[in-house]
Amino acid sequence: MSELNTFSIAARCPRTGQLGVAVASAVPAVGGLCPYLRAGIGAVTTQSWVNPYLAARILDGLGAGLGPDAALAAALATDDRPDLRQLGLVDGHGMAAAWTGAGCTAEAGHRTGPGYAVQGNMLTDPGVIDAMARAFEESAGHDLDERLMRTLEAGDAAGGDRRGKQSAALKIVAREDYPSLDLRVDEHAEPVAELRRILGVARCQLVPFVAGMPRKDGPAGALPEAVSAMLLRPPGERPGSAPADISDLLSDVIGLPPEAAERMAHLQAQFAPVLAEIRTLRALDLTQVHPAILFDPSLPYRGVPHE
Repeated sequence: MSELNTFSIAARCPRTGQLGVAVASAVPAVGGLCPYLRAGIGAVTTQSWVNPYLAARILDGLGAGLGPDAALAAALATDDRPDLRQLGLVDGHGMAAAWTGAGCTAEAGHRTGPGYAVQGNMLTDPGVIDAMARAFEESAGHDLDERLMRTLEAGDAAGGDRRGKQSAALKIVAREDYPSLDLRVDEHAEPVAELRRILGVARCQLVPFVAGMPRKDGPAGALPEAVSAMLLRPPGERPGSAPADISDLLSDVIGLPPEAAERMAHLQAQFAPVLAEIRTLRALDLTQVHPAILFDPSLPYRGVPHE
């Protein structure tokens, strides 16, 4: 059992029925211990002094027909230290519940709404929870992966874990027994920003692959030819990939020294698409399209006689 001082969201998409969890913490590999999901049943995140068995019992209760509050209460009744636990959950219908034990490290709290539960402990400010809830509510027109990502980014921007940053994760299930998306940043100076970058890569490379995987209610089939062809290419040549020398390019473009590692990691994640475009433009030879234009700011001061 380990203490995970964390901020997270468990949520359901009313349009697709997808269930998901997004979480960030200042401990490594938060995605390996906190999120637990079952397609069509529910999504749970367990944190503070983590007890994964509570998440399993909650999902069992939801699967047996209990509502979220009843499933949460029944699970907590089996635990000898519920005061140390923090849990958030949403069921397959979008009903939510949460628990923050009195022994969780302050600032600690939670908030539930239609289709979501947000929670956190050892936060820099109680406003982190409000910022996360607001981000989820205001992104209703987007797919679940984007809503979860924006919620996590809002919590990060509002201060997040007061100890700092280390890991983040995003996991979604749809109809299958395997996840439709399962992304993790296990050790990084800017894990939420890095998770955003990885999500962009996954949308181009992983999501099409998962969409072609076997389904429990249909023939296994094979991957579409275009997806197979894309995945046979080296990672750096696939859609969504950043150039291998992006750190050197970032340093060159904005003048940031390579030894500024933490700032470099943050900017690399934020501006990867822009830097990739700059790299592409630099590689173009446009001399046959337009002659080179030289700008000389000293020209007006050279004493060129006027007619």
